[in-house]
Amino acid sequence: MAGSFRVGLRVGDVDAAARFYRGFGFDEVGSVPDPDGRPVMTILQRGDVQLIVDALVGMPFPDSERERRTQAGPRGLGVAIGLGVDDLAAHYEYCRGAGCTITSEPADEAWGDRVFECLDPFGYQWEFSQPLKDWQPTDGLQAARDNWFGAQ
Repeated sequence: MAGSFRVGLRVGDVDAAARFYRGFGFDEVGSVPDPDGRPVMTILQRGDVQLIVDALVGMPFPDSERERRTQAGPRGLGVAIGLGVDDLAAHYEYCRGAGCTITSEPADEAWGDRVFECLDPFGYQWEFSQPLKDWQPTDGLQAARDNWFGAQ
């Protein structure tokens, strides 16, 4: 089933965001323009994941306290979007060059992935991961706990 998992992001510039997210390997599958022809929603897809990019202003959402808070921001507070990739270094360079704020440099994690995190130009937190080659399974969750809080 296409798009069995969907994530919706509200942004100030749907065109710019769709171009940016295509750099993460998403392909555009559709767009809805406003009466002036500017997109207010673009649907992107990567494998089974759909990324719905909606305009902060111009969508026919009802005026509500939640909608006013969504428009005021900040974007995605408390949410990190994880994306597994085949070439972590290429995604890191893309993010650095595209204006992302790198919040954690690439590092090998106890659960067998190499990971980096960034805030994209639209205010959303992304975590990119790539499985480590030659990693031998251990109790990755226990190793993560020990790394964060010390061995018990």
